[in-house]
Amino acid sequence: MSIEGQFRRLPVRVAGRELAFAGQRTGRGYLSDIRRFEMLERDQEFALAKRWREHGDRDAANQLVTSHLRLAAKVATGYRGYGLPVSEIISEGNVGLMQALNRFDPEKGFRFATYAIWWIRASIQDYVLRSWSLVKIGTTANQKKLFFKLRSAQRKISAFERGDLHPDQVSSIAKSLNVTEQDVVDMNRRLRGDASLNAPIQDDGEADEWQSYLVDQSPSPEAIVADQDERDCQHKALAGAIDVLNDRERRIFEARHLADWKSSHWNLTCRGNASGKSTPAPSRRCEKRPGSWSQKRKRQRRCRRSHPGIAQAESCPLK
Repeated sequence: MSIEGQFRRLPVRVAGRELAFAGQRTGRGYLSDIRRFEMLERDQEFALAKRWREHGDRDAANQLVTSHLRLAAKVATGYRGYGLPVSEIISEGNVGLMQALNRFDPEKGFRFATYAIWWIRASIQDYVLRSWSLVKIGTTANQKKLFFKLRSAQRKISAFERGDLHPDQVSSIAKSLNVTEQDVVDMNRRLRGDASLNAPIQDDGEADEWQSYLVDQSPSPEAIVADQDERDCQHKALAGAIDVLNDRERRIFEARHLADWKSSHWNLTCRGNASGKSTPAPSRRCEKRPGSWSQKRKRQRRCRRSHPGIAQAESCPLK
């Protein structure tokens, strides 16, 4: 069983009484209670981590986690400005703390707090990204970086105005954070928050909704009717032009423009040779290509099989 499952129902005893985790009790009482846990020395921390890693000692894991609860709470307080419950942020930090304990190797030589703080931040940031908006807002590394650092970057260049940023400001922020300018523009617009399409707006004294002003990208009924009329006229004109052609001209016209080019070109070329009439101008597909004598023979045989009506191989366009 992982450490999260083992700690789910494991109470923590402080001064002869039980203390619940942050999900059940937060605020000044929780923060004052977690300060009662003693900080561990390097040797104590190493011994407890070895006991948990090698023997699965739950008491050792309990001491390691509870002695670092104040670290998770301290990191969580830095994310209070996102409008989410502090109790939930602290709870996510505690989850990251327990995940770090599962992967901590004391043989590496560094302290548990140095390793755990990265897992605490990752767990909290993932929770903030999931919960801040109804729309998924951070799907790439650049988007996640901008979500947490864009506002501080704006303060550094004194960009306090609302709305879109000035192009010079966008360029400066993109260069400092090593992201594209389009990512900066998109994230700045997303950080304005969610807005309902049914929210009322005032337009010339009449109440209306934002959804009434959405632009429909599909063609209008007038455009659809005009396009259909134009195609009908083109079809009628084409049918009238074909009626004035004789059989041979109609066959050539249909083969060149109305049928599939790959199949029609072979039929058109070889029909002209077999009937003794002039052959239409050769296309690129039938141009004579340089090659060895054996390759030319192969093309001649292939042409004979495909067009048995041709008596002489010399009449094949692929000679």
